[in-house]
This record gives sequence, C-alpha cells and structure tokens, in this order.
Amino acid sequence: MTGDWRQDRIGAALRGENPTVLRRLEAGFAVIGDVQFLPGYSVLLVDEPGVQRLSDLPRGKRLSFLSGMDRLGEAVERACRRLDPGFRRVNLEILGNTDPFLHAHVWPRFEWEPAEVVSKPVWLYPRDRWSDERFRLGPQHDALRDAIGSELDRLHSMA
Repeated sequence: MTGDWRQDRIGAALRGENPTVLRRLEAGFAVIGDVQFLPGYSVLLVDEPGVQRLSDLPRGKRLSFLSGMDRLGEAVERACRRLDPGFRRVNLEILGNTDPFLHAHVWPRFEWEPAEVVSKPVWLYPRDRWSDERFRLGPQHDALRDAIGSELDRLHSMA
C-alpha cells in the first residue's frame, strides 16, 4: 500500500498492513490504540469497509461484533489488572461521531488518573493527551500488546 495505513485502517488490516492489529476476531480486528495515555487502550474495527453503524450489519454479524467487543474488553481488563495495580475498570464505547466506520473503543481506567477526569468520559481529557508524542504507541508498549494478545488467545480457547 502506498501512503499511510491510518487512512484506511480496515483495508490495511485486511491486507495485513495495519501494525496495530493484535488479533483477527470473528467480525473484526482487535487493535491497540495509536495513543496510550491510558495504557491498554484498544479498538475493535469491523472487518467490512463501508459499514458505518452497528445496524448496517446483519443480525448474526452484529452479535459477533458485540461478542468481539466483549472479548477485547475482557482481555484488556485482565492484562491491565495484571500489569498495573492502579487498574479500576474498562469502559466500552461505540460512538461513530468522527470516524465513518464501525468501531468500538475499549478504555482501561486507573486510580492514578487526574481527579478532574477519573470519573468522567475519556473524551474530556485535555486535547494535548491525544497528540503528545510521550503517549504515542511504540516499542515501549510491546509487553502490553503481548499481554492483551495472550488474553485474547486465552479467552478464545475458553469459548
């Protein structure tokens, strides 16, 4: 692919060119987020380009997508609980206001978050958290990637 894989995240995942992919799930791709100010932030991408909303999928695929969101959420929860004693919970969101493709956000939440946002939606974090190079996905997140991927595998084998 020529250009930036971020311009076509789903197509790049289908072609094996999206470096954030953790695992292929039944109705999508579990990916680790580009930004990690909340370590473990992950996203479930639908595996059909052009699908914009959950209701665009046939009922069976819709349920598979939601099951994948649950599996990714549990994997992030297990990995983050093991790696960070300040882990509190996971928030799951399907929003669709910015990116025109179906995806679900999996946000780990921690006790060490700033008091002014710890009990509020992640979207209320200051804008600089989203662009600060300190929080960009990189090799320093390899252990976290491995932990989430291993939990996804473990949960799949339990199904």
